[in-house]
Amino acid sequence: MSQRHVVVIGNGISGTSFARALRKRSNHRITLISSESDYFFSRPAMMYVYMGQLREEQLKPYGDDFWEKNKIERKRAFVQRIDPSTSLLHFDDGSSMVYDDLVIASGSERESVHWHGEHFGAIHGFVTLDDLQMITQQSDSIRKAVVIGGGLIGVELAEMFRSKNIQVTYLVREFQFWNRVLPDHESSMIEQHLVADHGVNLKMGVEVKEFKGDEEGNVRAVITTSGEEIDCDFAGICIGVKPRIGFLAESGIQCNKGILIDASFRTSVKNIYAIGDCAEFSPALPGRLAIEQNWYTGRMHGETLAEIISGSPSVYRPSNYFNSSKLFDIEFQVYSRETVLSDKLKSVFWENHAQRRCIRIYYDDSTLRFEGVSALGIRLRHEVCDRWLNENKSVEDVLTHLCDLNFDQEFALPFEQEVLDLYNRESGKNLRLKKRDFKRIFQWR
Repeated sequence: MSQRHVVVIGNGISGTSFARALRKRSNHRITLISSESDYFFSRPAMMYVYMGQLREEQLKPYGDDFWEKNKIERKRAFVQRIDPSTSLLHFDDGSSMVYDDLVIASGSERESVHWHGEHFGAIHGFVTLDDLQMITQQSDSIRKAVVIGGGLIGVELAEMFRSKNIQVTYLVREFQFWNRVLPDHESSMIEQHLVADHGVNLKMGVEVKEFKGDEEGNVRAVITTSGEEIDCDFAGICIGVKPRIGFLAESGIQCNKGILIDASFRTSVKNIYAIGDCAEFSPALPGRLAIEQNWYTGRMHGETLAEIISGSPSVYRPSNYFNSSKLFDIEFQVYSRETVLSDKLKSVFWENHAQRRCIRIYYDDSTLRFEGVSALGIRLRHEVCDRWLNENKSVEDVLTHLCDLNFDQEFALPFEQEVLDLYNRESGKNLRLKKRDFKRIFQWR
């Protein structure tokens, strides 16, 4: 295959994973473009820079010489528009660049509902490095913060402020916390963790009407739709993100909420592809969301597209769904066949509310097939969960081998027998728990 110039807009997890994987497979010229930073960095770790646990340079997973050694060029620039007819990118400084293949991995940007007063100072999201730097600069003057939005970014911002003893009022529109992901019991556990363990003033079922400013042009209060006025020195808008596609308006590339792509990441324009948060599968793949805004899927997008561009007839076939996060002190993991677990599935649920630990094991009531597992405060073995799903294990097989699933068995009180007892009582069975077996876990022969 002759050498081509492959240009990537965006140096996040998707764009960087693609560039690294393509370099291993080809001698194509590769250029990574970003207006945000000169280097790929760990976006989920930004909060730890604010909290003093990391320095900003430690956000870089690769050394500064990595890019030159791997012959991956970088350009710090903002792409103003794309002209597919001439295969040109036009930058805001008036310069341009020719591409043979273009990969759009522009990621997400903060969602907004354009509240009255949103223009005041000390109102930010927490998505970019600029957001981190601006919040850090203002931190010493913040005594009271309001965080708006019940997703993971909102939790991060609340934890950041509480780490510096800043009062946090957390406004969530829904009546249950993170209810698109967590069932009722798990949601309640996180709510109590925020309030009782970390002193967050959590207000559920609350919507924002507007912001009020002071004489210096900074926010001084948030007004809710019920008329409550909440004083603050800072307001964090964390109501979600949307694909960053505004620069494509005149490109002719078909978009909906995101850039429309097929299972090979091809857009409506020849030699232009899209991956990561900005891409929207059309149609959505079975059991998956049309837009996959997930670190793990972003990496898979990049690696799969590298196979395609280097000549392999691949299509994106995502494996079992997996996600993880941390909500203050509580780790969350979920494994399943599909992104959203069906309400029709049955589950075995165990919790220790005082320890902030719980596990829910999903299964099909008619076939007893294991369909997924979610856990708070319990670390699960990824390879075991994935294998059980791939092997179509029964829920009874999973429950009797539950010790294989627990990653930190030596460092926490056991729960496996209690989970099995719950199932036995409900089903009338007398299943017995098997001891952990590393040969079984790691498939040693």
